[in-house]
Amino acid sequence: MSHHSRRSFLSSTSVGFSILTARQLVAGLMPVSDAQIRQAKGIVQLRPEIAPLVTVIEETPRQRLLEEIGSRIRNGLSYRELLAALLLAGVRNVEPRPAVGFKFHAVLVVHSAHLASLASPDADRWLPILWALDEFKSSQAKDVTEGNWTMSPVDEASVPSAGQVRDSFHQAMRQWDVTQADVAAAGVARSLGAAETLELFAEYAARDFRSIGHKAIFLANAWRTLQTIGWEHAEPVLRSLAYAMLNHNGEPNPATSDLAPDRTWKTNQQLALKFRDGWESGTLDSRATTELLATLRTGSANDAATLVLDLVNRKIAPQSIYDAMHLAAAELLMRQSGIVSLHAATTTNALRFLFNQVGTPLTRKLLLLQNAAFLPLFREAMQARGDIGNSMIDSLVAVEAQEPITVETVFDAVGREPLQAAQYAMSFLSSGQSAETLMNAARRLIFLKGTDAHDYKFSTAALEDYDNVSPRVRNQFMAASMYNLKGTSAADNKLVDRIRAALS
Repeated sequence: MSHHSRRSFLSSTSVGFSILTARQLVAGLMPVSDAQIRQAKGIVQLRPEIAPLVTVIEETPRQRLLEEIGSRIRNGLSYRELLAALLLAGVRNVEPRPAVGFKFHAVLVVHSAHLASLASPDADRWLPILWALDEFKSSQAKDVTEGNWTMSPVDEASVPSAGQVRDSFHQAMRQWDVTQADVAAAGVARSLGAAETLELFAEYAARDFRSIGHKAIFLANAWRTLQTIGWEHAEPVLRSLAYAMLNHNGEPNPATSDLAPDRTWKTNQQLALKFRDGWESGTLDSRATTELLATLRTGSANDAATLVLDLVNRKIAPQSIYDAMHLAAAELLMRQSGIVSLHAATTTNALRFLFNQVGTPLTRKLLLLQNAAFLPLFREAMQARGDIGNSMIDSLVAVEAQEPITVETVFDAVGREPLQAAQYAMSFLSSGQSAETLMNAARRLIFLKGTDAHDYKFSTAALEDYDNVSPRVRNQFMAASMYNLKGTSAADNKLVDRIRAALS
């Protein structure tokens, strides 16, 4: 060996020994402890392909999260991956207690934000989902102050087999047994398909008026989101859903008690047995819609459900019945704008979705009856929040104007003069201009000025339900929605600038 080659060899081996024996190959990096790379104990584990992103969302401080995710988007993070991680972070970290609402809107709003993204121009599609990401961090912080709940691993030894899971789930839900429902929900996720899962949960989504409709909203939105992100992520979502549906606010066990929120369900179970054969079809009848709308304005929950049964047996089409319910929900916003009337609309949207999707006849009958019964309950709940006006949605008409009504005219009035905004919307639509133009403007203003989960929940429900009502009443339905949308005079949401900067 030459002197030169020996020196090279010694040099290389000394470097080699230093590499093999050094404590740190790259200086300056923070060390990663064993605890950080092991699976956390006491926390439900997620699929390995999504778990790291969920952890980033959970652990990155709110003031830096949008920038962190923006960087990942620029480097190839997909929309679907982010949507999945956002939903899973919510169900793992935010407890649907003391009610299925409040901080839990971080979960409830995910699908609403997704629908807003789907209906948006390509350039705007990241805005709703990144807004929802920031909403999660707010709810996560609230959950910490309320006890820092985190979903625990499922009790594997108690998860029912595929052959037992249906009976186990029904027994748990009927007995309001949280422990059994948790393992049964895990079994449902592992053993059953998406369609049957919806059938099982839909049977219980509308059985009580607790949490003003959020149980049905959670089911509809969670199921629809899973259809987008993939059912491989279903187990923690279904466990959260079962837990939410069994919320009864510290009351005695509803299975062995006679409690007010459960009474319409008990009554309507009997009414559902009296539907005529072939009730799913019938005659479209505007007079029947008007008749039911009048009862929903002043009647009781039992009055409304009893009339629905009567209309069905008079061979009135369910569409005419639902027209009345959508109009009644929108009219409540005209009579008293606020959180209760808003949920009459979003609950009707969720129950209509479930009615359209499930196939079990008894479940469909009960969804229809419960929706009718809930609307007077919403009206009664509004009484505690102040005066209820006497506005009527079927009195909304187009107004004459010296100049053509434009989108700008409508949304200049939204938020300042609700009735005028509704009348302008009637004029805009009655003149043959596109409803889609109005909807796109409404969505854009929610992106720019929305500050609350309800802004997204209401707007996506109302705009979706425009197509769910009969053409004859669509203009009035859309016009009434102006009472709770955002207008051009509303303050801008400063989060939009952060999102734009994070993505640039």
